[in-house]
Amino acid sequence: MPKSDTPFWISKDLTQFTPQEWESLCDGCAKCCLHRFEDEDTQEIHFTNVCCRYLDQSDCSCRDYPNRSINVPDCVTITLEVLADPYWLPESCAYRLLAEGKPLPEWHPLVTGDRDHMVFGGHSVGGRVINEEHADNLEHHIIDWIK
Repeated sequence: MPKSDTPFWISKDLTQFTPQEWESLCDGCAKCCLHRFEDEDTQEIHFTNVCCRYLDQSDCSCRDYPNRSINVPDCVTITLEVLADPYWLPESCAYRLLAEGKPLPEWHPLVTGDRDHMVFGGHSVGGRVINEEHADNLEHHIIDWIK
């Protein structure tokens, strides 16, 4: 049977992704590694510029990815169950977009073939955040540059 030229994220349902395909959806922006507040009445999410202590800001990766949920109990592993209501994820998150039936953004590494478009396009938190160990009152760190 000939291999399809249609990318897997278009030709497959989220439930059909291999573990490698699932992990490749993450663009590495690290927006999900930021502390945030939720307005309980409106479910509006307010991001801060304060990141998890395990975020390596040089490449926006977790310093201990395999143990992230052990190290940080609030760290959420993205699963199909989580995607049932992904409102709290950044609007540009590939997991959220696909769960909502939307396409990946044109700068996504799966679309472009490299992370540079995402990084140089300003879609990463790299160089724009502070470690939680150096933050004071989180309410003083709310930002408006994340959607």
